[in-house]
Amino acid sequence: MVAIKPVSDLRNYNEVLQDVADESPVFLTRNGRGCYAVLSIRDYERLTATRSLFSELKKGEDSAAETGWLDTDQVREMAGL
Repeated sequence: MVAIKPVSDLRNYNEVLQDVADESPVFLTRNGRGCYAVLSIRDYERLTATRSLFSELKKGEDSAAETGWLDTDQVREMAGL
């Protein structure tokens, strides 16, 4: 369940942190607009790992666009299979 709270609730941050759960961040608002997200370390690590993966996939895609794709036989030959 999504939790949305005003940033002023951080005065009692223990209650805010109790609402943070895996895959369920707490969104903090200021003047009725989204301002911050509080999420678990597990979710943060998952987000950074996903971003890193997509970055590496983009590099591979860019490389393939420049130099061309390898077919299955070429990959097997390079891997020594």
